[in-house]
Amino acid sequence: MEITPGALLKNIESPKDLKKLDKAQLHQVCDELRQYIIDVVSVHGGHFAASLGVVELTVALHYIYNTPYDQLVWDVGHQAYGHKILTGRRDNFDTNRKYKGLSGFPKRAESEYDTFGVGHSSTSISAALGMALAAKYKGEDRKSVAIIGDGSMTAGLAFEAMNHAGVSDSDVLIILNDNCMSIDPNVGALKEYLTDISVSRTYNKFKEDIWKALGKLPIGKSFTRAMASKLADSLKGMVNKSSNLFESLKIRYFGPIDGHNITNLVDTLTELRKIPGPKILHIITTKGKGYELAEKEQTKWHAPGLFDKITGEIYKKKFDLPQPPKYQDVFGKTIIELAEKNNKIMGVTPAMPSGSSLKYMMEQMPDRAFDVGICEQHAVTLSAGMATQGLRVYCNIYSSFMQRAFDQVVHDVAIQKLPVIFCLDRAGLVGEDGPTHHGAYDLAYFRCIPNMIISAPMNEQELRNMMFTAQLDKMQNPFVIRYPRGNGVMPDWQKPMQELEIGKGRKLRDGEDLAILSIGHPGNFAASAVRSLQKEGLNPAHYDMRFVKPLDEELLHEVFAKYKKIITIEDGTVKGGFGSAVLEFMAENNYTAEVEILGIPDHIIEHGTLKELYAECKFDADSIAETARKMLQEKIKVKTTSLIN
Repeated sequence: MEITPGALLKNIESPKDLKKLDKAQLHQVCDELRQYIIDVVSVHGGHFAASLGVVELTVALHYIYNTPYDQLVWDVGHQAYGHKILTGRRDNFDTNRKYKGLSGFPKRAESEYDTFGVGHSSTSISAALGMALAAKYKGEDRKSVAIIGDGSMTAGLAFEAMNHAGVSDSDVLIILNDNCMSIDPNVGALKEYLTDISVSRTYNKFKEDIWKALGKLPIGKSFTRAMASKLADSLKGMVNKSSNLFESLKIRYFGPIDGHNITNLVDTLTELRKIPGPKILHIITTKGKGYELAEKEQTKWHAPGLFDKITGEIYKKKFDLPQPPKYQDVFGKTIIELAEKNNKIMGVTPAMPSGSSLKYMMEQMPDRAFDVGICEQHAVTLSAGMATQGLRVYCNIYSSFMQRAFDQVVHDVAIQKLPVIFCLDRAGLVGEDGPTHHGAYDLAYFRCIPNMIISAPMNEQELRNMMFTAQLDKMQNPFVIRYPRGNGVMPDWQKPMQELEIGKGRKLRDGEDLAILSIGHPGNFAASAVRSLQKEGLNPAHYDMRFVKPLDEELLHEVFAKYKKIITIEDGTVKGGFGSAVLEFMAENNYTAEVEILGIPDHIIEHGTLKELYAECKFDADSIAETARKMLQEKIKVKTTSLIN
């Protein structure tokens, strides 16, 4: 399906073309840009509502600032689709998030307009401040702008950056895109504070006063001492009356203003560009603006998949037979089952109640499940604090986001040997979100920490059993359970839960000549490969190890005593992960064997469908079978020769 941009948008190949237009034409550009995003995402998929909410801001920024010399840093990147379309990527925007196509996030290697790679939230102010300080040091008249959502403002990194910005004497502009949403509705005191600002007559009067005081900011000779005095008085009165958080950090505050009024945005940014020093512009926007259904159900339309743009029907695959659930939903339903029987159980997630399915517990047990905002470090230490009081906390964090809280895991949990249960969602490859979201490293970085139990279920029943085992009173160690994005393999999954012996794997199939050792969901790929090899007359064994730490050494002694050819399979990095643990065991016990480690290779894996990425990394079923064939070539030759003879 060919998607045609509007009359003005089709001629915008770069911001230089945008600047040729009259200001009055920008309304039409915004309408056409918004419609183009709707057209492309409805047919090809991707994030949706966030970019619709910043269409006017995107157009205004590229109209006023001299990009890419002036540098825009988009926080997270969900909101940067309009930016990509206006910066030379309009005609291949339909490849967004597809294998070998455009990244779904700003990416330095993709365009000079993408000044900083983003995927995790709350990095924009630090990055933009770094750019501003570099410009100051180099004597460049280069402007730096950070565009950050109010949800991303909850992270400590954003506050650390503002704390530094206020005393840095750097020319950085922070644009606070306030829509009360990240993926799920924002939570916390900051949200309430920003709401107070946005409806406060005092703040709105301040905005008017400052423009009057500056006389529309005629910076230069006409900016008199009297005007400066009047401005200072206005600022002083404002700070005293409302105790402005940003002003207290020595960052000039402007706003709030309507983020969908393109004319006012252009005028405001024109004047702010002239003001030196750190400053913040607070704009009020609506996530999903211009698409009514997305405005009403913003979480649902954050990334809806393919849909009919006219009716709003979101296309879902239809199946004749019952389908396996998503692992996240197994977690979400199982924690409620456990909590109903164990009143010590609590749930914590950093801003991902829908993505992790903790939302079910939050609805049924609101006093026992908490969304703490985009604050992974806080989520971990909060959980540790609860654990000191005898509670059993399931701290559910995406594997990729858990990287941000490594120190808290070591310092606040592992050293104190507190039994926090870390449920790592989206472990392994995650597909179209790409390298910023792949959960590639958790096995390696958790395996090096003392006192940790690290497990990965092969299916939904195993996940339930691990969750059940982790909350037992006798479990006194931090307990990691990692599982992938997407569906499991068991349509009939709600079976009674059983305790698992810590550090014990299971033999799924005995065999000859070669053993396959798997951890987690890729064990299903291994099982499929084994079935294929059996049809060819080969007979590999298959072991589901269940635990990476502690390893089942009894089982490994059995394997190395019998097999001289071994394949390990994991959906984590091959450096330092499960396969490395097996090699360490082999060396420590003086075994010799030919070992092939299959997993995520030691380079950055880009985006694509899971099927495409599993094949690229060579641990899908076909690749596992092919690796086994290569290792068993001699046996295959013998069998072939005997058949010929």
